[in-house]
Amino acid sequence: MVRAKDPSVVFLAETWADEARLKDVKRKIQFEHMFVSPRNNRGGGLVLFWRESVDISVEGCDKNHIDTIINKNKENEWRFTGFYGEPDTQKRVESWNLLRDLNQKFRLPWLCAGDFNELVRSNEKLGGNRRSNNQMQLFRDAIDACGFIDLGYWGSKFTWSKHYRNGFSIWERLDRALCTPEWLTKFAGTKVTHLTCTTSDHSPLWITPSDIPPPPLSRPFRFEEMWLSDKGCGRVIEAVWRNTSSYEAEDHVLKKIEKCGTELTQWSRRNFGHVRKNIVEKRKCLARAEVAARQSGCNLRVRELKLEINELLIKENTMWRQRAKSFWLVGGDMNSKYFHSRATQRYRRNRILGIQNPLGDWVTQPNDIAETFIESYQQLFASSNPRMEEAALIHMEKSITDEMNAMLMQEFTEVEVEAALK
Repeated sequence: MVRAKDPSVVFLAETWADEARLKDVKRKIQFEHMFVSPRNNRGGGLVLFWRESVDISVEGCDKNHIDTIINKNKENEWRFTGFYGEPDTQKRVESWNLLRDLNQKFRLPWLCAGDFNELVRSNEKLGGNRRSNNQMQLFRDAIDACGFIDLGYWGSKFTWSKHYRNGFSIWERLDRALCTPEWLTKFAGTKVTHLTCTTSDHSPLWITPSDIPPPPLSRPFRFEEMWLSDKGCGRVIEAVWRNTSSYEAEDHVLKKIEKCGTELTQWSRRNFGHVRKNIVEKRKCLARAEVAARQSGCNLRVRELKLEINELLIKENTMWRQRAKSFWLVGGDMNSKYFHSRATQRYRRNRILGIQNPLGDWVTQPNDIAETFIESYQQLFASSNPRMEEAALIHMEKSITDEMNAMLMQEFTEVEVEAALK
């Protein structure tokens, strides 16, 4: 599997192996680096393998985790923790306390993945006894305390299974990848796949961190709620509708609406630009203005810039709130980070990575996905315009043969008409 996927980092839990055996594994999979959290007696054991191309610094470990920083003290710095939840239910609360402690350790974008040995919801289990809700709630509380977001998955729903000789099976989702909103913003296009493995009762997680790829198709026009805060928006719309253009009567309104979209888009580029970039630039100007104010004793420019930045922050907050489809604020705060995170999650949830075509083949290329959708809906809405009675009679058994029908459909002869009238 390592040869097929060619990962840069591999985290293993429950190795049940000593360091000598793990060194042999490292040599076979041709990785340059290894860090081992030793097993207890025969059970447990964690190991992290990584290639020379990855800059990893191990910051701590115990029998339940290996904590690392990727690209330490560099621009693209973030954190990865390989986690193993306590298999003993009575001790599992210790795992959640460990998560809370790790959460206080660094303030970096954080990815935490592994075998947590617990469910979040009851529908993550099939077969066997129902999981205690209190038990799951403790895990949910720990996730909330760390501000984690579940990255979801691609593939089979369950990551662990146990099969008995009598044909009975238990399936559970015990393995998952969790991250902070900052990490998700950094790697919004990340894909987590549940792989198939026949040599273990767990399914490996194949995590590919990546940014969101550019959409293959042009984005349709969307009215931005933040435009309403600027009087120029109303003036642009009014100017379009007052313009006496010579449109055909039947599409006059549609053409006006289309023209409004074009004009508003151009106006937004001129007057709004890139809101986040403008905020960064204004803050740089504010820093310089504060230095100048301390020297000159005049703070007029400082107050002007603060007002401008606050207006931009309101616009940014409105923009991300609209994209997140989440229309509430906490404590009156400007939670742009929260709304950005919600918008990113919504994008991930709505994003189509693949679809099965009518032939049963799985297609993943954007153009192939689009073509499959188009063909499917064309077939769905294609119609031979059947009459209502045809649809009703299609399932009824015929009483009149084709020969009988042909005879009945013949033109009446003069003799037959005379006979009928007499």
